[in-house]
Amino acid sequence: MSDELCLSIDLGTGGPKIGLVSLDGEVLDYELHSVTTTYTSDGGATQDPAQWWTIIGESTRRLMDRPDVTRDRVKAVAVTGQYASTVPVDANGLPTGPCLTWLDTRGRDFSRRAIGGPIEGYSPRRILPFVRKSGGGPSPLGADPTGQILYLMNREPEIMSATRWMMEPVDYLTMRFTGVASATHASRLASWLTDNRTLNRYRYDEQLLRIVGIDQRLLPPLQPIGSVVGPVNREVAESLGLSTDTIVITGIPDLHAAAIGSGGTAMYDTHLALSTTSWISCPVPKKKTDALHSIASIPGLTNDSYLIIDNQETGAKSLEWLRALLGGTGTPMRYDEMTALAATSPPGANDVLFTPWLAGERSPIGNKHLRGGFTNLSLTTTTADLIRAVLEGVAANSAWLLGYVEKFAGRPLTPLRLLGGGAQSSEWCQIYADALGREVEQVPEPMVAQLRGAALLAAVSLGRHHLDGVAGLRPRGRTFTPESGVAELYRVRREQFPGLYTRDKKWSRHVS
Repeated sequence: MSDELCLSIDLGTGGPKIGLVSLDGEVLDYELHSVTTTYTSDGGATQDPAQWWTIIGESTRRLMDRPDVTRDRVKAVAVTGQYASTVPVDANGLPTGPCLTWLDTRGRDFSRRAIGGPIEGYSPRRILPFVRKSGGGPSPLGADPTGQILYLMNREPEIMSATRWMMEPVDYLTMRFTGVASATHASRLASWLTDNRTLNRYRYDEQLLRIVGIDQRLLPPLQPIGSVVGPVNREVAESLGLSTDTIVITGIPDLHAAAIGSGGTAMYDTHLALSTTSWISCPVPKKKTDALHSIASIPGLTNDSYLIIDNQETGAKSLEWLRALLGGTGTPMRYDEMTALAATSPPGANDVLFTPWLAGERSPIGNKHLRGGFTNLSLTTTTADLIRAVLEGVAANSAWLLGYVEKFAGRPLTPLRLLGGGAQSSEWCQIYADALGREVEQVPEPMVAQLRGAALLAAVSLGRHHLDGVAGLRPRGRTFTPESGVAELYRVRREQFPGLYTRDKKWSRHVS
């Protein structure tokens, strides 16, 4: 079975990874590329979906040129990646405008008109049907597909006149491969426009659509998660060196691919993503919502299960941000150099604290105005202290969230499978174990866990594996346990975060 391959694509906010992964989950080869996000003063945050496709095509051709790869070996294409974003496309799946990413808030005025009100920014009468049916609801900040679609409908008539479908990025790429418009309850989760109480009903909810004023004819047809959308389009197959017998499965969010790639497919098997953003998730048996802390259970890995969803806006991106600042106009340090230098600072970073709210926060507190920073700097503070404070601050923020996630799940969650670019650092993994007070497993090759997860879902779709068996295909990673000598220090750090939030929120609101 290891001879059979999947072309696996993980479209992160920073850019796409494109890999060849065996149907047993072994990553044969991959490429990583960066893309630019364009920000505007009115809250715009866009990317070029045509650029994504160009990069994916060029990378695929290079991967297919490997001497040990033939087109007959590639049995499937699977796409995962960022969600809560919108790509407007025409009837052929070609983009009619830029992708409005999950950071784009230009639809906020239209979202507020639709669901806004006095209770945490919501009208209770309008938001309750969303919570009851979908488990969540559109954001009054407009940073989701509902707000993005409303923005396009009201502010971009030229784009709308050419647009047939409003698609999530993973569904857009799936259509580029197949020519078929499709989506799932999972890929459309951030729209909150489906009744998730019964996951085998593949249609959008008319009441929810009516509340926000979106025509369901703009939304791609729903299919079961992990189902086959169709074969690769002949023209695309010939261009990329693929067989026309290669099937394409429905796109999935990176949340779902991370669960599968980490081996966290059984109930309450927990993973923690340390990527551009960060989250804590596990499969759970039923739909539930904690609106106060932005935690919900959403359509999961099968068409009769759920996954916990939450999100912290800045995860490993904090270290990337610091790296750029320290580099100035010169050559920045490598990440392994930074974490090695951080290890020379003692636990607690000589009392320097860092709050990673560089782009606001969603979970466990929703506040787009919130901003991060360093606390307790002094003349003796070193670069090593700053780096360690960032590592500890991101971990402490996760610890703050974990308490609410465990209450939501109704049990302690351990061990935690750590994945994402930040999880490549053993130093950071140990800090996480200490900060969370939990055993942490470093997922093998954590940078490509989502590529692996998407490929394994394709293997399940092809009947090569059962979902409950894919965890056994992944080798065990290195385990980190909390060090007793720093337990009290990190307990204090965990308890400080709510107070730091209370201190900073008024100031952030005042200056933003």
